[in-house]
Amino acid sequence: MLHALDEEALAALLATLSQVPLDDDAEGLLPRDAGSKPAAVLILVLWQQDGWQVVLTRRTAHLRSHAGQISFPGGRLEEGDATAAMAALREAEEEIGLPISAVRVVAQMGQYQTITGYAVTPVLGVLTQPVVFRPSPDEVDEVFTLPLALALDARQYERHHYERDGYRGHYYSLTHGEYYVWGATAAMLRRMALAYASQAA
Repeated sequence: MLHALDEEALAALLATLSQVPLDDDAEGLLPRDAGSKPAAVLILVLWQQDGWQVVLTRRTAHLRSHAGQISFPGGRLEEGDATAAMAALREAEEEIGLPISAVRVVAQMGQYQTITGYAVTPVLGVLTQPVVFRPSPDEVDEVFTLPLALALDARQYERHHYERDGYRGHYYSLTHGEYYVWGATAAMLRRMALAYASQAA
């Protein structure tokens, strides 16, 4: 079904998914304090021969935080960012060389609260023209994609328990070949998957 969608239909689907209400603890991640540091990430979808894909990055190993982890392009809102979408696009341009003009922003999802105190707004966008990604060597080791069909399949996510600084909780992961997506990135994708499953029910 997803493979048959054109750009307009995909944009409409993403916009619909962003508005689907989820149960307060549908992610199974509460209790969690509200983040005080606003941030935004770009969940970018592009077309390849084998279907719609989601763009992800692997962070460089020398970063002070999230070294080597898989994430969306994005970061903290800065003084000049009027909206979360502007912040996400600015960060994507800095991190992976994505031209802002090549992205059609279609929606944004509700804020995701991280355990590190960030209130992250996922911005959903569609790539409208071919681009060559140019990852910043200071931040990004690799840009890759995973199938949107995989990301929207809630059955593919695994739940893991952990204990940190006396706090017990859990997180989700999604595996695609050699890539292990976990934590906030997997949780935000899983939000979309839950919304997609509720629409298909």
